[in-house]
Amino acid sequence: MVITGIDEVTDATFAAEVLGADGPVLVDFTADWCPPCRMLAPVLTEVAREEAGRLRIVQLNVDTNPETQAAYGVLSMPTLVVFRGGEPVKTMVGARAKAKLLRELADVL
Repeated sequence: MVITGIDEVTDATFAAEVLGADGPVLVDFTADWCPPCRMLAPVLTEVAREEAGRLRIVQLNVDTNPETQAAYGVLSMPTLVVFRGGEPVKTMVGARAKAKLLRELADVL
């Protein structure tokens, strides 16, 4: 499930796209079979548009990219991990409303 306006990363591109990024990057660990992931998709699309320039949002399909999922111990979908300077700085598990997500992101933006 590709979310409009959000780039997809893979095991092969994760280091360059996420760990090597200048600013904060929110990675949406997702799966096509995951109903909460589908619920979260429009929220992420809105946040990506509103926070463009301050936060990059990318998605990683865990079914086709198991190495990155395993490397960060992601067991539940959706899991949102914010990376800054190549390190995970915040992890959130489960779908959430836009207002709640923005509140949770306030300290990392």
